[in-house]
Amino acid sequence: MRLSARGYTKMLRVARTIADLSGTEQVGRIHIAEALSYRRQAPRA
Repeated sequence: MRLSARGYTKMLRVARTIADLSGTEQVGRIHIAEALSYRRQAPRA
């Protein structure tokens, strides 16, 4: 996914928020996948 360290940290933060909103104790794959889906796609040349 070509995430920088900063992008990875931001994605984990969003995934943790999604997990909190769903009421789960741990961050799961579904939360990470949803957080990644909110990232902007790079424009194609």
